[in-house]
Amino acid sequence: MAEYFTTATLQYKVNQPITMTNNDGNFDITVNVYGGGITGQAEAIRLALSRAMCELDAENRAILKPEGLLTRDPRMVERKKFGQKKARKKFQFSKR
Repeated sequence: MAEYFTTATLQYKVNQPITMTNNDGNFDITVNVYGGGITGQAEAIRLALSRAMCELDAENRAILKPEGLLTRDPRMVERKKFGQKKARKKFQFSKR
């Protein structure tokens, strides 16, 4: 993990659900993640670990839910529309 997530902030994000539920060193975790940027991947791993901790013990939900660790980020890329250059950008308009 230290090789892939080089900054301390990203390492903290990944370890957050494990440390909050007092499971440091109890599990060997292997994760495959692809797509998006490195920050998005760290947050995706954090969500997956949070959900796994809730599956493991229902009491962990009360710890993780108020911190917002069980909430998915709903933002997605807006699709490109027909007759436009991009999602919102239009082709140049000429009056004459």
